[in-house]
Amino acid sequence: MGSFSIWHWLIVLVVVLLLFGRGKIPELMGDIAKGIKSFKKGMSDDDEAEAAKTVDHRTDETVPPVKDKVVRKS
Repeated sequence: MGSFSIWHWLIVLVVVLLLFGRGKIPELMGDIAKGIKSFKKGMSDDDEAEAAKTVDHRTDETVPPVKDKVVRKS
């Protein structure tokens, strides 16, 4: 009951071919591939943008220490 036989998959394939036609399926797969490539390119562009945002500090530059204020409640 939980598994599909070869006949189930053949019927699904026939229905998909009838709905989309033979020419539409490769077009859909091409659009999916373009979307994946665009997504990967966007992710790599984000990584490059993050690397460009880093700041190089000079070695002689010092940052003054922050004084912590301790508030005690009685």
